[in-house]
Amino acid sequence: MAAPTMPMMTGFHEEALTQGVIWRRVVAWWIDVALVGLLFGAAWFALVVFGVLTFGLSLPLMALLPLVPLVYHVGWITGLGATPGQALMGLAVRENASLARPDFLEALISTLVFYATIMVSFIPLAIIPFTTRKRALHDLVAGVVVVRIRAL
Repeated sequence: MAAPTMPMMTGFHEEALTQGVIWRRVVAWWIDVALVGLLFGAAWFALVVFGVLTFGLSLPLMALLPLVPLVYHVGWITGLGATPGQALMGLAVRENASLARPDFLEALISTLVFYATIMVSFIPLAIIPFTTRKRALHDLVAGVVVVRIRAL
C-alpha cells in the first residue's frame, strides 16, 4: 500500500489553511472549556441524583467523570472533525498528510497529549507560531493539523 501523499497546493492556498488559526484556537478552547464544564456539571448532578435513588450503590460511577473531557474531544473530532468551539471559530482538525478527517486513534492521541501538555504547563504550546502549519506539540505527535474550514 502506498504512503499518503501531500495534496497539491499553491503557496497561497497553503497559507490560507492556517491564516489566523492561533487566536481562533485560543477562543475555541475557551468555548470548549465552558461546554465541557456544563457537561461535567450535568453529569455530576445526574450521578448524584442516581446515587441518592440507589441509596449510594451507584456513587462509584462518579469515578467516570474525569472521562467527560476525553469523550467530548475525541468524539467530536472523530465524528465531525472539530469540537463545537473549533467549528464555531471556523476551524477543523485534519490529518496533516491528506487533510482528511482524523481517525479515532489520531483524535485520541491528540487529545491525550494535549491534556498531558496542559497538566505540565502551557509552555509546549508556545511552539505553535514556529512550526509548519502552526501545529502544537499534540498536533505533531498525532499527525494532525488545525485548519480554517473556509480554506478547505
